[in-house]
Amino acid sequence: MSGIEIRHLTKKFEADGHTLTALEDVNLKIETGEIYGIIGMSGAGKSTLVRSINYLEKPTEGQVLIEGVDLADLSERELRKKRADIGMIFQGFNLLEQKNVLSNVCFPLEIACVKKKDAVTRARELLKRVGLEDKEKAYPSRLSGGQKQRVAIARALATDPKILLCDEATSALDPQTSDSILKLLKQINKDLGITIVIITHQMSVVTQVCDKVAIVENGKIVEEGKTADIFDSPKSDAARELISGNNNSFLPLEELNTDLVVRIVFSENSAFEPVIANAILKYETPINILKADTRNVGGIAKGEMLLGLPSDPGVSEEIIGYLRERGLIVTEVKETKEVKGHV
Repeated sequence: MSGIEIRHLTKKFEADGHTLTALEDVNLKIETGEIYGIIGMSGAGKSTLVRSINYLEKPTEGQVLIEGVDLADLSERELRKKRADIGMIFQGFNLLEQKNVLSNVCFPLEIACVKKKDAVTRARELLKRVGLEDKEKAYPSRLSGGQKQRVAIARALATDPKILLCDEATSALDPQTSDSILKLLKQINKDLGITIVIITHQMSVVTQVCDKVAIVENGKIVEEGKTADIFDSPKSDAARELISGNNNSFLPLEELNTDLVVRIVFSENSAFEPVIANAILKYETPINILKADTRNVGGIAKGEMLLGLPSDPGVSEEIIGYLRERGLIVTEVKETKEVKGHV
């Protein structure tokens, strides 16, 4: 039985006499204990989706099941109790500025009528887990962004939830701090077995920690699967754009004699041979390196390149075959005319 199952979920909003479809026929299964990424550009519908998981947004159509229980079948009281099993952290931290760190973490326990002594003991345990045991008397205004998010994570874990929803939880942080928060979430997942759903527009977040990922575009799931598989061979335009970016400043296509652009992916064990240089020597033709990058995908260093191949289709096909024979994943991006302004 899946930890979270979404069946044919559609969410519509009425505004100024118009109907806006934020989500359309979304189907997802997130297994217990997974770290699952939901990624899309701004306005894709991903935040509405995560708010539907805990029924802060009730679907117009479809079902949300948590451990086999359809949330639509619960009374308001039962739904509040079920939400205690679902923690949530946000981009803006949402801490209570007038309360110190310890009181912020105790707050959901006070609402749950936990005895103050027990709440304080639990809060201190969680502050130690997130590395802030020395900050319990500090107020949010005295904390850095990363420290605030650690407090928010401790608070979200206070009621011992089975699911943790993270809505753009690292978007307001610098890369180094973001990396430390993602490592913390991964450790929490490992230690507690908690299911984590990460909503983000950053592919680097997904590749670093998520087991699986769903790509959201215009309110629909356009691609889903194991993160490594989608990184290696994205099938949707949305996935390709999120992986390779939409910045063509490095790609002066109008100045290149390039009719075909391909994307290659290689891992640590295939990075020792100078494959591109050898292909240039073997076929006595130039290959333009249009982009090169390295990513952490599930703890494995993977390289990615966009290559401009020769105009001769026969030679290009031979080069593609040569690259594949050497263990590289090769996918055609688009012809140059179409790539301009997209890759």
